[in-house]
Amino acid sequence: MVKNALQAQLLKAGLVDSKKAKKLSKQAQHEQRTGQDHKAELMADLEKNKQSKQQKDIELNAEKQKKIEEKTLKANIQQMIQQHKIEKTEGDIAYQFVDDQKIKKIYINQQVYNALVAGSLVIAKTTPYALLAKALAERIDQKMQGFILWNKSEDNTLTTDENDPYAAYVIPDDLMW
Repeated sequence: MVKNALQAQLLKAGLVDSKKAKKLSKQAQHEQRTGQDHKAELMADLEKNKQSKQQKDIELNAEKQKKIEEKTLKANIQQMIQQHKIEKTEGDIAYQFVDDQKIKKIYINQQVYNALVAGSLVIAKTTPYALLAKALAERIDQKMQGFILWNKSEDNTLTTDENDPYAAYVIPDDLMW
């Protein structure tokens, strides 16, 4: 049981536990018997603990807020992808691309295939892969990386060796085997 009001307030505020309260009580009794007074030191120590706890709380709240904002941004991007994806792309042509170091395959029609090869469409990562216009994909990629899987314009940066005897014979990327 707490003997003085200060200890009761500290326990109620959660700044000390029952063991610490008992220790403070015994310390106070000892100080009364010996005539010493350490209240100023105790109050300074408690104030320092309170400030450090407040700082930790502020940091935790900022981290939680950042996670919430990131989750909201991901949800907004997923919604944009679902609203603006190109419909009716199913076809007989298999188009292969890389996702997480694995080759994935989607079946698309000839018109969509030509647009993917030309670079006007990109593949976005959703539960079923979605095809988006390049302008929208660039806006999404600016907001957050990781949603756009296949962008043909990034692959056109290949350079050829000057001494390559086969440099004149370019093999197209869209070659069907």
